[in-house]
This record gives sequence, C-alpha cells and structure tokens, in this order.
Amino acid sequence: MLPFIALGMPDGLLGVAWPSIRAGFSIPLDALGMLLAAAVIGYMTSSFLSGTLISRMGVGNLLALSCALTGSALVGYTLVPSWWMMVALGVFAGLGAGAIDAGLNTYVAAHFGEGLMQWLHASYGIGVTLGPIIMTLALTNLDSWRVGYRVVGGFQFFMAACFVLTLSLWNARDDAPKESEPEKKLTDYNTPMSETMRQTKVWLSVLLFFLYVGAEVTLGTWAYSLLTESRGVPPQIAGFWAGSYWATFTIGRILAGVYAKRMGINTLVQGGVVLAFIGAILLWWNPSESVNLLAVALMGFAVAPVFPAMMSGTSARVGDHFAANTIGMQMAAAGLGTAIIPSLIGVLARQTSLEVVPICLVILFAGLFATYRFAQPAAKLQESI
Repeated sequence: MLPFIALGMPDGLLGVAWPSIRAGFSIPLDALGMLLAAAVIGYMTSSFLSGTLISRMGVGNLLALSCALTGSALVGYTLVPSWWMMVALGVFAGLGAGAIDAGLNTYVAAHFGEGLMQWLHASYGIGVTLGPIIMTLALTNLDSWRVGYRVVGGFQFFMAACFVLTLSLWNARDDAPKESEPEKKLTDYNTPMSETMRQTKVWLSVLLFFLYVGAEVTLGTWAYSLLTESRGVPPQIAGFWAGSYWATFTIGRILAGVYAKRMGINTLVQGGVVLAFIGAILLWWNPSESVNLLAVALMGFAVAPVFPAMMSGTSARVGDHFAANTIGMQMAAAGLGTAIIPSLIGVLARQTSLEVVPICLVILFAGLFATYRFAQPAAKLQESI
C-alpha cells in the first residue's frame, strides 16, 4: 500500500504549490500545462513499456529504480534555477510514476485478488490527500514550496530503499509459479509487444481506460467551475462538495476492497458505471442546488471501484498471454485520457458554456458501459447476471 500512497503524494502537491512556483519563476498562469504535458509524456512512455521492462528487470528492480527516479526528479525541482529545467525534470517524474503505477498493477493482478487491487487504489486516494497537507504545512510554516517537494521526494527514496532491501521477496514470488504451480503468472510471460498490439481485444481494453479516466478527471477538474460559474452555487459550498467527490471516491474504494470478492468484478464495474450515469443525468437535469451537489458526491462514490476492478479483469478480457503488456498500455491510455478528454471538454465549454460538462459525462459513461460489455467475454458477463 505504501508505494501507491507515495504515488499519490506528488499529484497532490502541484495544485497548492503552483502560485508560489509561478511567482518564483516569473511565468504565466497557463505555463502549468507545460509541466503537465512533460509528466504525461514520461508517464505514457514508461507505462506503455512496463510489460517489457518487467520481463527483463523483474518487478522489484523496476519499482526500486522508478521510485529513485521519481524522488530525484522531485528533489531536482527544488534545485534548478530555470523553469525549462523543471519542465525537463517533469518527464523523469512521469517516467518514474508510470513505471510504479503499471508495475504494481501488473504485480497485484498477477498474484492477488480484486479485493487487494481495490485497497491498492484506495491508498492512492490517501496519498493524493496527504500531498496538499504536506505542501500547505511547508508554505504556512516555512514559506517554501521546495520543502514540500523535498519531503515527498525523500519518501520516494525511502520506498526505493525498501524495494532494494526486499528484492528477494519480490523475486521469490515471481519464481514460485514456475516451481510450485502448474500455471504461469502474468509476470512470467514475455510476449512481444508487436504481437500484443495486433489483438483487437487488447485495444478494446485500452479504450476502456481512456474513457474511464477521462470521465473521472473531467468531473474532478470541472465540477467546481460548473457549480460556481454556471449555476451560482456559493464558492464555499461548491468547494466543499467538489472536494467531496474525492472523499466519496476514496470511501468507495475502501468499501470495494471489503466487498469486491463477494460482489465480483463485473458487478462492480457495471453497477458503478450505471450509478455514475444516473449521477451525470441528475447533474445535467439540474432541478435544484442540492441535487447538483448530491450528483457530484454520488458520481465520486460510483466510479471509485471501476478502475481497479477493470484492472483486475484484464487477463479475463485479453488472456494471460497478453495481460502484462496490456496493463502497461492501459496505464498509458489512462495518462492520455487525463490529458485529452478534460482539455477537449474545456474547449467545448469555452465555445458554448459549462453546461456541456454534464452532457459530456453522460456520453462518456454510456460509451464506457457499451465498450465494457463489448470487450468482456460473453461467459464472464453471464457470471454477473
């Protein structure tokens, strides 16, 4: 769980630190996009290649190296004198984060059940919550955004040391299937990426993550603006309920970790998407302020188990032979969805109005449900009926 807490921490730092970073480097408000784009490029590259990297390096070695790389980039942010250098380091921060994310998802999918996968992703919610707290304390007590990044960077180095010290445990688990189990684990395959990319079922699985993360980040990014600028909700109330999206999101993943095995992957995914679709309809309908706020919280709770459940079901959709490579491609698609979909919806909102946001959410959740039904083997779908 600690690695995913560490993974979430940097994501929670930037929003709080950005005004101070911008003032320190004397850069415009929208320069943030340069750093985000650099990080996404690194993230997509390492996550896309994670299946190959795992087969060559092993999970433990990959995670140790990735944590060290992320820690170096975060500490490097605080040492460079120029903005372009910080942007360049963003690529390395993304490379480390993408490898950690894809590597851990592959490992848990190979060796554990869907319950632990839900707990793993709930830990990310804890990390992304701790990040703003750490940065706020650094700014209020020491008046320095650099201290916040150094603290989180130090935690990344600590995790790298932990992985190095426990390499024998990671390798022992990776070797166990070959010695004591008749079936291979996902991390035992060395399928060429070119062969994986020729599979239609793989691309359907990748599309699921592009659509899901696009919807998740769209709501988290635009809910506050929609409520305050378009619907006249007071900023304090809108801020609380926009924040409640991530709170109910984390609660939903914790509960899913408890009930995942009992409910099954298909029920979690399809039930969550349908409930989120209902929430998007309510947000589009806009009958009252209270319904708007309830819809935001409902969608946060509903989508919470979808990502880890779909990740656990990767081998069922594409087969064990292609699962490790597909997980990396799915993580790359998640990074792409994060960058593209909320940005496109922002362009639409600027050209029309913010009221386009819930309409796009309805379309995204409907598309996600249809794609999941189409991508999932018929026999597996029958298990949830």
